[in-house]
Amino acid sequence: MARKGIHFLKTVSAPEAERIWHAALKLEPLGGEDVSLSEAQGRILDDDVVVPVDVPPFDRALVDGYAVQAADTFGAEEDAPATLELLPETAPAGAVPKSEVAGGKALEVATGGVLPRGADAVQMVEHGEVDGGKLLLYRPVAPGANIQTAGADMRMGETALRAGQRLTTRELGVLAALGLDTVRVSRRPRVAIISTGDELFPPGRPLEAGKIYDSNSATVAGAVRDNGGEPVFLGIIPDDEGALRAACEEARAGFDAVILSGGTSKGAGDLTFGIIDGTAAPGILVHGVSIKPGKPIVLGAWDARPVAVLPGFPTSAITTFNLFVAPVLRRLANLPMEAEAEPVRARLAVRYHSAEGRQEHLLVNLVPRAEGKPAAYPIAGASGSIYAFAQADGTVEVAADRGVLREGETVRVAPLAPTLRVADLTLIGSHCRGVDLALAMLRKHARVTAKVVNVGSTAGVEACARGEADLAGVHLLDPESGLYNRAALERVGADGVRIKGYVRRQGIYFRKEQFPGEPPTLDTLSGMTELRMLNRSRGAGTRVLLDLLLDGIARDKGISPEVLRAGIAGYDAETRSHNAVAAAVASGRADWGLGIEAVAVAYGLGFAPLRDEEYDFLTLRDRLERKPVQAFLNVLRSTEFRDALGALPGFVPDATTGEPVA
Repeated sequence: MARKGIHFLKTVSAPEAERIWHAALKLEPLGGEDVSLSEAQGRILDDDVVVPVDVPPFDRALVDGYAVQAADTFGAEEDAPATLELLPETAPAGAVPKSEVAGGKALEVATGGVLPRGADAVQMVEHGEVDGGKLLLYRPVAPGANIQTAGADMRMGETALRAGQRLTTRELGVLAALGLDTVRVSRRPRVAIISTGDELFPPGRPLEAGKIYDSNSATVAGAVRDNGGEPVFLGIIPDDEGALRAACEEARAGFDAVILSGGTSKGAGDLTFGIIDGTAAPGILVHGVSIKPGKPIVLGAWDARPVAVLPGFPTSAITTFNLFVAPVLRRLANLPMEAEAEPVRARLAVRYHSAEGRQEHLLVNLVPRAEGKPAAYPIAGASGSIYAFAQADGTVEVAADRGVLREGETVRVAPLAPTLRVADLTLIGSHCRGVDLALAMLRKHARVTAKVVNVGSTAGVEACARGEADLAGVHLLDPESGLYNRAALERVGADGVRIKGYVRRQGIYFRKEQFPGEPPTLDTLSGMTELRMLNRSRGAGTRVLLDLLLDGIARDKGISPEVLRAGIAGYDAETRSHNAVAAAVASGRADWGLGIEAVAVAYGLGFAPLRDEEYDFLTLRDRLERKPVQAFLNVLRSTEFRDALGALPGFVPDATTGEPVA
């Protein structure tokens, strides 16, 4: 039969073989399917998971004790206790207290119990004594002490898990904490495995004369599982045309990929070649690659689905599988393309104070640095957060006699998963919808994995200067010049580069029913003590803008900025993202806050514009040339990104978006 110009063992290079094969295949993930959490372990998340409800859903006590107003405890000492009226009601876990804690009163609350209205702290039970209807407290307590606020772990509207993540026990815990019992995962490719040859014999039976056990089927099946596929063994097929043709027709009809083992050499191979070419177009594409071992590998396709015939020798079979088949299966299964890294030693990014006297396993995020070891970022306040546990890369064991870990010291990071893979691209800085949009396109088109650490613009600048961020997303207004991000670039140093981002509109979030007429102004809201705000974390560009505007209002009123801020209920309450602020306002937990317009629209909130700002990216010159960084900048420059960004309310891309600028 004609062989379409392909000659037996006309070898080509490995890159050329891959190019020819990939050109004939449809190398896209196979889509998603919904599975229960009990079936989801090890699967790949197909869609981003957005937090549908605050976790925890209410302010709760972290210790057994007494819910109080912290101001009532100031000055309490062992010989001069604070005396409060103890309310008769108690707040066990699972019950909602009906009483309100007013000044001078206290209510007994259990660990995990709902914090009663009016209370802003919980004093531990061991620091108090009940005397009739009175409570004597022998130590003061600070506002917010021993409380986990609603949404402290995860806030409604935030992205908890991103498409492409492998679901381990940690991610399953996050999903369960969100109240989800199913999750959408990428469908695994079903892979038919066929062993060919009269000499093959199935394991588990006494070996007959002239036969060898078929080891390749088990080896290849395990490799398929390792690379995200579901192997199905169709059996050992003898060198019989009818039997082999029937097996190939079955494989073609019901599977996403087909792997045959054996039958690549001349003689027996002639039978295999004819059947593969005759089953479906285009048939065999490559026979023979200049590698050792594995030269006689056969690569083909049936209707854009991969077909591979691996050499019969086990070493050759697994070598050629890893080189050619594994990358294809990982593309179909929506898995990262590169092998995951081994555990590493890292440089501690910041000084860390440990709980001296106790052995601590400190959760850390790992980010690559321009030179030397990766940087380990401690995750603070992680003891009550399943989300922090899910996001961590590993742990650093801190000995009981160590009170402080010094910035820059080498630490050993033990992975939380069997393998540890540092992301291709690290972004540290300000949270933005535009970044989320760009990263989704980056993974789709370039299959680049990213680690995003939302710590605010100021911390992003510092991380960039230390060489710990590939890119820092910033929107910092310089009050002296009135310009965005130029002063931040100077803080990075002479090697810093500013990448033009885009314009986005900042303003006030509020519920429309509260202000049915004219939208509120910041001047008005700052004086309405009955309304509560939710602020962004210190160092965030939005927080910097708020403080600058409040400074101006304070000057106009002839008061100090500190006095003005002290009168704003909720000013000291912080959160990580615009989505979290919007979710709090929409739910009524807060009455107003600052953020970008697109998020306000998404949550159905009112929006009072304050200022258009420049959101840019900072990097270092040596990081600028990294392929993942260039891939991200290519996304920013693309028409697809600019069109999608421009469709978001309040976002305006620029003709130079994605380009280095002065």
